[in-house]
Amino acid sequence: MFRSRETSRPVKVYLSGLMAFVGIVSCIIVLVYNDYFFLGDPLKPNNDDVKYIQTSRLLLNEGVLAYNTGDKPSAFIMPGLPLILAGFMALFGQEDGGVTAFRLYQCALQVLCIYLVFWLGKRIFKTRTGLIACTISALYFPDYFSSGVILTESTFRTLLLLLLCVTLIALERNMARYYILLGVLTAAAAYFKPHASLYPAVFLVLWWRHKIPWRLMLKYTLLMAGVYILLLTPWWIRNWVTFHEFILFTNSGGSPFLLGARIHGQLPPSDFFEAHPQYDPETLFQGSDRLAVRKGIDIIKYGFAHEPLKYLYWFTAGRWVELYFHPFYSRPIWPITRPVMNVIQKILMIINMLGICWALIKHRSKQLLPLIAALGYFTVIYIPFVAFNRYGYPNMILLILFGSYFIEQLLGYFNKLSKNGLR
Repeated sequence: MFRSRETSRPVKVYLSGLMAFVGIVSCIIVLVYNDYFFLGDPLKPNNDDVKYIQTSRLLLNEGVLAYNTGDKPSAFIMPGLPLILAGFMALFGQEDGGVTAFRLYQCALQVLCIYLVFWLGKRIFKTRTGLIACTISALYFPDYFSSGVILTESTFRTLLLLLLCVTLIALERNMARYYILLGVLTAAAAYFKPHASLYPAVFLVLWWRHKIPWRLMLKYTLLMAGVYILLLTPWWIRNWVTFHEFILFTNSGGSPFLLGARIHGQLPPSDFFEAHPQYDPETLFQGSDRLAVRKGIDIIKYGFAHEPLKYLYWFTAGRWVELYFHPFYSRPIWPITRPVMNVIQKILMIINMLGICWALIKHRSKQLLPLIAALGYFTVIYIPFVAFNRYGYPNMILLILFGSYFIEQLLGYFNKLSKNGLR
């Protein structure tokens, strides 16, 4: 997949050193800070991370996947993370050993991501862009926080980068085996975040741009869909046997939709409750998941009818800001405090956005389109739902690729000015 002979020896040495640096620093941080990275209380699970640990123990000991339901089975979350964490617990113990092993696994993923980022930067832009991108990633402190926290983001980010890498190769080589691999990766990503399931839809644009015959489009679509269905079937069977109904992913999708209708976490205005007396401010965000969808639709309809500009902003640019302008950095790591990281994040995002604009104007390569399509898909998919920094974190590396291209172009421009000045 990665042809090393295309990369010069100095670049290989630098990249190897950077990967070693990330691996060593990540391991030191997770071992030294350890349970500092808990977002909740392990003794009384009150956050996603400690709930995942509780779920994994129950899965290992009782063979029951439960989340927010005590020891009763549920389909509230996808099973990807509990399965991996339960595996580490089986090997290294259900207390500190298994959790620490999982954190070290996430450190290994951070190292792999450095290589994947370099490869993408080199393939889409040029070698120097790839080196800048992986250097920024190596210095980006939320990556080290992500190594220590017990959540899905590190694994999903790795799968996202692999999806993009294989997408580029599949378009270049036009071979069935790569589309089979895409089906595998899409299913794997769906076991962590089900919204990844529609990623293959971006190929409609990519195939059109690459002028792929419709017969091959149909063939590749069936291959990806067939592999995806095959790999998701165990989850569907489990849900049918357990709940006697077909559950495609989870039965908790309504709550994120309802929460996404709240602007900065605020309740709708009092006039909303006068127009909808069936709702009460005290209980609006309680109740069943099915009712949550109806409530969310009512809030959105009312908002667009009475405050259209405010709601238009919230469901467009507001989503972009919520996803990307706030760092995924709930537990600061010395010496970067949260306020400092907030400033760094904003500066980085300005550079990234300049990079997007500059790439759209100047970079005409076909290989740019998959990067734009992936970023667009994994941003737009959050528009109907609650969006915040944790969900935007996996996409930050795609944005950093654009920012790195802008930095590389700037360096080239100043280098040219410097040479002209010496003449």
